[in-house]
Amino acid sequence: MKLFPFLRPLLEFAFAVGAIVLGLRFITSFFTKAGQVYRPTFLRQFYLLFWPLLCMSVGLPFLVSFLYLGTLSAYELVLLVAMAAVILGFSVPALVLHAQYYARNLHTTLVFAPKQNLLEVYEGRVLLPFARRDLVRVEYVTCRSKRLFWSNYCFLRLHLSTGEVLTLTSLLTNLAPVAEFLRNTNLEHQQRWFCFL
Repeated sequence: MKLFPFLRPLLEFAFAVGAIVLGLRFITSFFTKAGQVYRPTFLRQFYLLFWPLLCMSVGLPFLVSFLYLGTLSAYELVLLVAMAAVILGFSVPALVLHAQYYARNLHTTLVFAPKQNLLEVYEGRVLLPFARRDLVRVEYVTCRSKRLFWSNYCFLRLHLSTGEVLTLTSLLTNLAPVAEFLRNTNLEHQQRWFCFL
């Protein structure tokens, strides 16, 4: 690749850093207790953003062609607009959802141990106290389709008797076990095409 002589060392460096991070994560998983504490972690965010970012990174170089609008034929322009619609249509909703969820749960910590009948929510280091009897209503909102880039984004809203509303997003963890744990409360399962907060 004579055009990009710097690209190969960058890719090798990125691969080496990724391998080291995954290796350390694998090794430290042997010494940590099974996850009961959930926060927005790098690996969870990478899991949710992998396909949208891959789509953007593959498609954005083609969208640079918009800079040459005056030299494009009508056929090329139609193809370029169609490609832009597909790339942005698949990626942007997931990126917007991720940004919303990140802003909402950046400082949230969920402690969840169903075998110990434990569900606690912390904002920063402050425990938000509630018990099951305090839950007036629980909304569990998931995506209608399971095949879209934003299908893994869902959230739980816990409506407390005090009027306070706690929002737990899929940025913390897979919320299906938490919803199952709360099935005996007034749980409402809703499905939407986009799970905006």
